[in-house]
Amino acid sequence: MKLENFRQRIAMMPRRYKQMLLVTFDMVVLTFAAWFSYVLRFNTLFMPNTEQAMLIIAAPLIASPLFIRFGLYRAVIRYLPDKAIWTMIQAVTYAVLIWVAVAFLTQMTGADGVPRAVPFLYWVLAIALICGSRFAAKWLLWSPLREKLLSRQCLIFGAGDAGRQLANALRSQNEVFVAGFVDDDHSLHGMDILGIRVYPTAQIESLIDNFGINELIVTISSLSGDKRRRLIGQLKSLNVKVRILPAISDLTAGKYIVSNLRDIDIDDLLGRSPVPADPILLDKTVENRVVLVTGAGGSIGSELCRTIVKLAPAKLVLFDVNEHSIYQLHRELAAIGDCLIVPVLGSISDEILLRRVMEEHKVENVYHCAAYKHVPLVEENVVEGARNNVIGTDVLAAVAREAGVRNFVLISSDKAVRPSNIMGATKRWAELIVRYHGDEANKRGTGQIFTCVRFGNVIGSSGSVVPLFREQIAHGGPLTVTHDEMTRYFMSVREAAELIIQAGALSEGGDILLLEMGEAVRIRDLAENMILLAGLSVKDAKNPDGDIEVVTIGIRDGEKLHEELFYDPTGVSATSHTKILRAKRRTASVEHLPSAVAELRELIVRQDADAVRALLFDQASS
Repeated sequence: MKLENFRQRIAMMPRRYKQMLLVTFDMVVLTFAAWFSYVLRFNTLFMPNTEQAMLIIAAPLIASPLFIRFGLYRAVIRYLPDKAIWTMIQAVTYAVLIWVAVAFLTQMTGADGVPRAVPFLYWVLAIALICGSRFAAKWLLWSPLREKLLSRQCLIFGAGDAGRQLANALRSQNEVFVAGFVDDDHSLHGMDILGIRVYPTAQIESLIDNFGINELIVTISSLSGDKRRRLIGQLKSLNVKVRILPAISDLTAGKYIVSNLRDIDIDDLLGRSPVPADPILLDKTVENRVVLVTGAGGSIGSELCRTIVKLAPAKLVLFDVNEHSIYQLHRELAAIGDCLIVPVLGSISDEILLRRVMEEHKVENVYHCAAYKHVPLVEENVVEGARNNVIGTDVLAAVAREAGVRNFVLISSDKAVRPSNIMGATKRWAELIVRYHGDEANKRGTGQIFTCVRFGNVIGSSGSVVPLFREQIAHGGPLTVTHDEMTRYFMSVREAAELIIQAGALSEGGDILLLEMGEAVRIRDLAENMILLAGLSVKDAKNPDGDIEVVTIGIRDGEKLHEELFYDPTGVSATSHTKILRAKRRTASVEHLPSAVAELRELIVRQDADAVRALLFDQASS
């Protein structure tokens, strides 16, 4: 029990205190390792002279900055992977080599010098103590919880009867680890219920940080509407999924269906594991920079902003034409970010406004997410789609280049490859425009990077089929697909946001980067899987008594049966990130683009939809 309490106290320590404890420990054991190397060499209790004592003290002072550089204090001990041992060996090796160099360069060797065996013994001892201490701590402190901690972890808000029943149910499934109860009842704080500790509400943030909580389940169904709204408003600012357990009476009355209780897992829908981000690439182009995101209030733009504020930019400018979405996002980000956040209302085709924003805020990075992307809607509004997606991109890219922006990243679409609809054609124009401005920057030697990131379908974004299917399931069906054999590539919103940022670090200018997205997913299979994941059955000829039917409604105007990610799949090359690819650059010149854009502007002013359509496809297919 004492060991368990010790584990709890260590777990609840703030992360910076744990890092300070680890730094102190390393300095002590490295000092000991340097001294004990002499003891082993001389086979006697060694008493160093002044120079040797200074050399022994120098050992941890040399090693500590290297350990910080190699990230030894960023790793969370309970999640420490076995391969981390190689990083530790590298760090110790460099520290020993520099220590030996310092010894001989500064002549801190003492009267008898440094015996050749001492550096080797110090290297062996340091590796044993540094690696051994971390893995011993992982085993001692976290071994009883290791398997559980690697799975889904949750906190249960409410230690009453409903919370206890839920904890028992989750334990029996062995899929979710209940890290603790959270309750406002002071009499319960510090108690163990069913072997699970009860914590005060004020400790939620530290619990999430220290235990890696990814889910919080609210079980207090008796709360009034106002209190529940306030509670959920408070919890939504945390970086965890929040779910509410309905009252048992509501479940038995059929008020909720199973799909309300189980969220659809991204891995289930993608048919592949999500692609992990490279932390170095994420930090490289964002940290301490002024960043502007257009279309910040959209589904991709808002997730991109959430990712950016965690990477410590100097300033984040939210640019959007939608007042409500940018207001809500500004409030959300202000609660979680330490940087200055500036909301700007306006259109990307407003050149005067863009120039003022760029100059006033000294923008260094631009992530261009603003676009009309609903295929049927843009098909019906050709002129406005061209004005926003093409002219807006041209204005933004030109102003960014003139203002000396260092990185410009356009968010494109797989629909830009051999486009069959207006949205895809406007995105292809946008890619060509970014390439043109990138070429101009290269000619002038400005060092500016203009690049494109091409996506498949982003699950959860506006326009994605997944929210539509989820809504149709909640209403009892049917689910509608346009063709039984239609396929699409999918990625998560988080993957999309991280890919956008990493593209700025990987780009060589004027290129197009893509995520390695595996095999395309058949939309009908996706619909049927979502029905099954909701705990329901598919109604079809083989199962006429099923719950929900999938019906085919026919392909819409401009819709392709299969999307492509590349013009030439054989020309795809790798980047330093194993899952991010670079498309082969087409050799056709874009020198004619300014005149084509000028012609398009004239047609938009005349509101000639047919001529705009013809010109869009003419240039997009060239």
